[in-house]
Amino acid sequence: MLGSPRARPRSNVTSDAPATPLLTPSQFRAATAAVMMTILLAALDQTIVSVAVPTIARQLGGFEWMAWVISGYLIACTVVTPLYGRLSDLVGRRRVMTIAIVIFLLASVACALAQTLPQLVLARVLQGVGGGGLIATAQSVIADVVPLRERGRYQSYVSIVWAVASMLGPVIGGVLTEYLSWPWIFWINLPVGLVALVLVHRSLKALPVTHRKARLDGVGALLLLSGLTALLIPITRVGQGTVWSDSWNLIGWAIAVALLVVFVLQQRRHPDAIVPMALFKNRTVVACCALLFVCFFNFIAMSVLVPLRLQLSAGFSAADAALRLLPLTLAIPAAAFTSGRWLSRTGRVLPMQRLGVVLVPLALLAMGFSGPTGAVAAIALIVLGAGMGLQMPTTLITVQQSVPREQIGTVTALTSFFRLLGGAIGIAVLSSVVLLLLRGHLPAGVTSLDGEGLGQLLDASRGGHGLGSDVAFQQVMWLSAGVSMISLWLVTRLPDLQLHDVAGAMKEAAAEL
Repeated sequence: MLGSPRARPRSNVTSDAPATPLLTPSQFRAATAAVMMTILLAALDQTIVSVAVPTIARQLGGFEWMAWVISGYLIACTVVTPLYGRLSDLVGRRRVMTIAIVIFLLASVACALAQTLPQLVLARVLQGVGGGGLIATAQSVIADVVPLRERGRYQSYVSIVWAVASMLGPVIGGVLTEYLSWPWIFWINLPVGLVALVLVHRSLKALPVTHRKARLDGVGALLLLSGLTALLIPITRVGQGTVWSDSWNLIGWAIAVALLVVFVLQQRRHPDAIVPMALFKNRTVVACCALLFVCFFNFIAMSVLVPLRLQLSAGFSAADAALRLLPLTLAIPAAAFTSGRWLSRTGRVLPMQRLGVVLVPLALLAMGFSGPTGAVAAIALIVLGAGMGLQMPTTLITVQQSVPREQIGTVTALTSFFRLLGGAIGIAVLSSVVLLLLRGHLPAGVTSLDGEGLGQLLDASRGGHGLGSDVAFQQVMWLSAGVSMISLWLVTRLPDLQLHDVAGAMKEAAAEL
């Protein structure tokens, strides 16, 4: 299935050829296998943790800080992903991907051994430092070795890997949490990661390395990390019960704005910026980054809040909640696969993007008007996943086509940056809102949402005496639907590109830059 791209004469390479000379069939298969295994590692970690979050919060003491198990990872990924993209352009994909996998595996061990919630959050931050390099670098390898017109087909193969991880991740996470213990969701990364490490080390030797001095923006990375942390901590405090206008919250947001403004100024002056400001002169890049931000704002939050809703409102176990999440997690890669095949056949991107941004708010509204279980809820999850899956590969290919070839690694990392940023802010905002709303619907005997109170609530739910109302989760679904409607406007900003018209798109992008 993963054969090499269709051969073309070396003397007649068209503008949609890969950035590197065509690999031999054996080299191409080896490189593809390395990419797929790396993506499997990253995808498995994203899906396996979501259903275990309530159990982790119960055992380590604090439902209010639940979001940081996810946000800590995503913030770190957000900060380092552009650094990996820049490094991979400068010193080579193989070396950067190897470093990322090693960091990821060491952090997985630290997560499994954590004894307190702060320890786990710190280990998740370190895991994010490694995880930030996995997807972005792997996608850049695909751009290196696959012609643009063929890229939709190979993105569909990536979707198959996501399908496997999406199907197995929540189920494995739920089963391990329910019948063994939550640290096993991190131990399982070790065998997968070691296989990925061996494949990357052996198979990516054929990729050329551009030997240039890397001038990384360490100051910018620190400003971004500090600014995002200052932004999200007040949001988390609101979920813990403090009012939006609390003085410490206002101070936190003021500090966040100041740090992020300084970060932007730093990016404008640094020769190797984390986020190249010149790219934002390209309207297509801006629209695509915003689309991915909104998409992952909802996706990461729903992957946590849907299982949480099933456990608190319907009394499901972690394993059962994971099974009920499958319509969402399988629909995303299935739709991405479908859109990839469509791109390969037609070369048109915009129709799939338009359909995707329409389906997402419709599905979220349906989830808000229905209960946590039943046929309507299952169909809504399928439609939600389909809408998100149609957007992901089409948006990535659009943005890659809109920049000169030498910026593909950087702009691919930029899209990953905005996906992760959307996920980090989405889980922080929506989980804080749902926690705030849940406080008004706690059953008798449960007075708080600390570790003990969460345990009582989970036990009561499984005994049929859980939340008396599902209103909190319904309102969050409606809020999420409102956010997703921004994409309806964003997609109107995208040109109706044809993938075979690469030369014209490159000239237009160069003129805008």
